[in-house]
Amino acid sequence: MRKTIAVLLAAALLAGAFLTACRGAAPSGAETKAPGQESAAPGQETKAPAPGTDPSAAEPELTPEAKAAREAAAAVSSDTLYVKKVEGLPEDFILGMDVSSVIAEEASGVRYLDAAGQEKDLLQILAENGLTHIRVRVWNHPFDADGNGYGGGNNDIDTAVQIGRRAAQYGLKLIVDFHYSDFWADPAKQMVPLAWADMDIEEKTEAAYQYTKECLQKLRDAGCLVGMVQVGNETNGALCGETTWFNIQYIMQAGARATREVCPEALVAVHFANPENEGSYASYAKKLDYYQVDYDVFASSYYPYWHGTLDNLKSVLDDITKTYGKKTMVIETSYAYTAEDTDFSGNTIGDGGGIIKDYPFSVQGQANHVRNVAQAVADMEAGIGICYWEGAWITVGTSSWEENHEKWERYGSGWASSYAAVYDPKDAGKYYGGSAVDNQAFFDAQGRALESLKVFALLGKGNEIAPQPDAIEDAHLTVDLAEPVVLPETVNAVMTDDSRQPVPVVWDATEEELAAMNRGGAASYTVTGKAGDLPAVCYIEMIEFNFLENPGFETGDLTGWTVTDLAKADQLYVEEKVTDSKEGTWHMHFWSEQKGSVEFTLEQEVTGLKAGTYQFAVSIMGGDGGETDIYAYAKVDGETAGTAPLEITGYDQWHEGRVTGIAVQEGQTVTVGVYVKCAGEGNGAWGKIDKAMLNSQH
Repeated sequence: MRKTIAVLLAAALLAGAFLTACRGAAPSGAETKAPGQESAAPGQETKAPAPGTDPSAAEPELTPEAKAAREAAAAVSSDTLYVKKVEGLPEDFILGMDVSSVIAEEASGVRYLDAAGQEKDLLQILAENGLTHIRVRVWNHPFDADGNGYGGGNNDIDTAVQIGRRAAQYGLKLIVDFHYSDFWADPAKQMVPLAWADMDIEEKTEAAYQYTKECLQKLRDAGCLVGMVQVGNETNGALCGETTWFNIQYIMQAGARATREVCPEALVAVHFANPENEGSYASYAKKLDYYQVDYDVFASSYYPYWHGTLDNLKSVLDDITKTYGKKTMVIETSYAYTAEDTDFSGNTIGDGGGIIKDYPFSVQGQANHVRNVAQAVADMEAGIGICYWEGAWITVGTSSWEENHEKWERYGSGWASSYAAVYDPKDAGKYYGGSAVDNQAFFDAQGRALESLKVFALLGKGNEIAPQPDAIEDAHLTVDLAEPVVLPETVNAVMTDDSRQPVPVVWDATEEELAAMNRGGAASYTVTGKAGDLPAVCYIEMIEFNFLENPGFETGDLTGWTVTDLAKADQLYVEEKVTDSKEGTWHMHFWSEQKGSVEFTLEQEVTGLKAGTYQFAVSIMGGDGGETDIYAYAKVDGETAGTAPLEITGYDQWHEGRVTGIAVQEGQTVTVGVYVKCAGEGNGAWGKIDKAMLNSQH
């Protein structure tokens, strides 16, 4: 039986684990604040030293290996890699890389080579290319009862110690990433460690404090240079099995307190994802401030495939600094240097799908991404650095899936092993496999460093050599079935400096093949070609003319549409997120936490149609709907002309509703739209609406 809050807090005071007293009401939507949170717990009246002020924080004397690595980094140059100098880059700017998988990789036979082909310690190669920090995730106990590892590097504290000791040899500081879980923690799941599963919040808080303290002490005793400690990983409203901020903050406070005691020179970081979600970071920061969580750095993941623009990232993080005075950084980012998979286990990112490339999938494109993220953080009010995620997680073999699978299972070098099923049966236990990011590493399949790894050493001085064509930008055509397909005569060459220059292109398609596209109905086609020596691709979408204005919400607003909110949903707006869109980058988004709070119509009036028969189609995806009533509809002069059922069944499961046979006379007004009503299943119904079409019906 869970203890009452009163008893819980009283016991916590005795343990010195909680803050104590009550002042004012909680902000709207916040949990009730624990009594006495404005004052320190007994024995903690003296504020912990500010990071960098403790005498023990003095820089340790560099080892000969570290001195040599720094000299090598200062001498890095490139004849082929273009790097625009990052303006305003501080000397102490963090250039980090997460290499948590390295021990498992090496156990699986992976060897790392520098750009010249010389085999070296991975940590040495990184230091020689300008890296300053190494990030390691720490899971409580990623092993089953027989000692079989869950995979993902089997990253317990002992693995972190091994990595941290090697990093220190080359002068690299450690970013310690406590997940407070036995396996992956991210916005989708924040599972409690099995050993803590039956604990109440008081016991779990004390366990988190003791665990963090013991782990950090092990790192210090091993000579690791702990520069930053994360109290949670991508904690978007959950941590260690807790889903209310009232409890989440206790775990964060425990980790912070242990860090201040063992590593007072280290920065304490909190870590969140999805900066593109409007208002989310401001909400998290407000909660942290309300509960007086002790931290220094508000850190964000930033993957351009999912997380919006760099301008938005800078804006939301600068707001944190201006409001609360916190440092900011990008603690996870990456970009693909190729679309190809090298380990026989699918990649997270590749060509096609809903991905819009900010840069080509090339070595230069990867470097340009890193450079531009660094510039965005350097431009922030208090941006302190960037950290690349798993830049050395490459294939463990190039012969077969079977060969690699044996290594993933034995050494934990894949993202998950089958043994993880005892802890995470719904995800890792079903979809275990290899590295999903081998095409985003800074090393090729043979372990040799790519030229793009030099970008870290070149950020501060630049390497602005003459730009050369790097790749051809994909061409996109949308063609009415009634119109001929005319392929472009030129395409854009993406230059190494990320500029664009038009160049002539020769396409492979014949006139007969193009004409067949008009006869094939609404469909998608891909045409290849050559622009000089570089391959070119044109994606063609054959459509019927759409009489709707702003049918995919690509104006970024509700132009042409009218929304009537019948139940006061929490979120009902147009959203930019390519991976959540049926097509394009924008869609209509809805979400609401309370049951019965999702009910609305989204509709558009169309006038000036010629007499004839029309059809209306629209697509929806979503989940947690519970009992629903969702359908597409069409009206002519206010009278219902037809409806079509719609449903929400899960993420990326799009369903189309199509109303046919809409008879229209000249001068009549047609109204088309969607009605959505969801009871919800406790976590709040949500969904996305996209790709609305009003076409002539032939």
